[in-house]
Amino acid sequence: MNTTHTSITAKSLISSLECSCCGKPYTAFEFHRLSPCCQLPLLAGYDLEEPLSKEMLHRRPGTMWRYRELLPVLHEKNIVSLGEGFTPILSLHTLADKYGFKELLLKDEGQNPTGSFKARGLSMAVSKAKEFGVEGCIIPTAGNAGVALAAYCARAGIKAVVVMPRHTPKAFREECFWYGAEVHLVDGLINDCAAKAGELNADSSLLDVSTLKEPYRLEGKKTMGYEIAEQLDWQLPDVILYPAGGGTGLIGIWKAFHELKVLGWLPPDIRLPRMIAVQAENCMPLVETFFGRQQNAQHYVGRPTIANGLAVPRPLGEQLMLKTLSESGGTAISVTEEEMVLGMQELGRSEGLFVAPEGAALWMAARKLLATGSILPEEQVLLLNTGSGQKYMQNVEGKYKV
Repeated sequence: MNTTHTSITAKSLISSLECSCCGKPYTAFEFHRLSPCCQLPLLAGYDLEEPLSKEMLHRRPGTMWRYRELLPVLHEKNIVSLGEGFTPILSLHTLADKYGFKELLLKDEGQNPTGSFKARGLSMAVSKAKEFGVEGCIIPTAGNAGVALAAYCARAGIKAVVVMPRHTPKAFREECFWYGAEVHLVDGLINDCAAKAGELNADSSLLDVSTLKEPYRLEGKKTMGYEIAEQLDWQLPDVILYPAGGGTGLIGIWKAFHELKVLGWLPPDIRLPRMIAVQAENCMPLVETFFGRQQNAQHYVGRPTIANGLAVPRPLGEQLMLKTLSESGGTAISVTEEEMVLGMQELGRSEGLFVAPEGAALWMAARKLLATGSILPEEQVLLLNTGSGQKYMQNVEGKYKV
């Protein structure tokens, strides 16, 4: 069972923030959103030359805060936690045998507080908001991020304003209300919600915690990478499939692996995984850019999808995602709505897992990539299921096959 962070009093080794585009450094001890130089995401840097032994983890509770030195919160009193992180990695034996994978794994982020991986990033963002004395936060969301912001702001005593598409399943909206958030519904996708959030926050009185518009959600998400390494005894899979909407987790996991290499916590000759970004066919801006069918996603027009978290037509982190795919030798692939439903059903009936459509998309993508030889049967493959399927019932009701 996850416990709270309270027994960890270690000091953060954060040393700087750096523009993800030009590399210009900024202080990590003052409040920043995007980089002033390029108006692009800032990345946190740490003093990784300081001796740090992974043996210390043996005495620490099973939450993401076990990696306290490698996270940006300076003072323990500012940590806002609901026990997020250290989610299990499960072996999918039945499906592996059926389709010919030697080893098929799934990290189940649906077991986080608020039912998704968004708990990690919003725990971190709200903790830093508290540390900087922020009194309110606002977020445009496809669903899960809004729920997580509402919960962590409630925990911290900070105002939460959530802007989500009107077609978002009722379960997401209702949970935000229960946490006391102010909820606004908008016709359109998350980019339309971002425009509305800008109107609501015209005086900048609220901290906009949109994907990658502040440096700290990324730092929460990167802990998935630390956990994968630790849970696999400091080895890494050959391939990791990730559902890329805003892409924070894809970027964060890759960042985590590089930090672990510098720390010496991974074998020096280890080969890092190929990172595969999976998108919905209804909204696949990264796929289109990756394969050269558009210069970038700035004018991409997407459609709604049952995988709400993948309905991000113009991701701010596009270049960082492309960099991750390029450096890792990975690729991008899309999955249809019908395939996602089939994937949910297959994971449920074969493995007892009721995953989000985003997680089901990964499974169907893995099947496709195995069939085409892009994944080899002998490779160890890890899927990141980002949430619980229960909140998506309104999206998939009546679409399963008996």
